[in-house]
Amino acid sequence: MAKNEEVTRTIDGDTFETSRRKHSVRLAGVYAPEKGQPGAAAATKHLKGLIAGKKVTVDTVGRSYGRAVANVKADGKSVNAAMKKFLQ
Repeated sequence: MAKNEEVTRTIDGDTFETSRRKHSVRLAGVYAPEKGQPGAAAATKHLKGLIAGKKVTVDTVGRSYGRAVANVKADGKSVNAAMKKFLQ
C-alpha cells in the first residue's frame, strides 16, 4: 500500500530518506551512477529537484539491503520515470 511521506534528504540519484522511515528508499528500476562516477552529482541534483522537501507517494515493491525499493510519485508524476528519462 502506497504511503504519503515527506522527503528529508536526497542521498544520491536513486536513493532518498523520508521522515517516516528508519531506512532509505531506493527508486525501483532506476540505476543512477554511484558517488564518484561521472554523472553522479548531476543525477543527485536532478532527483533533489524533483523531490526535496515534498510529500511523495511511496509504493514499496521490494527490499534490498534493508531499504524499501519503490515506485515513487511526486506532484502526481512518476519520479522513477523522470529519473529514467534523465539518465538516458
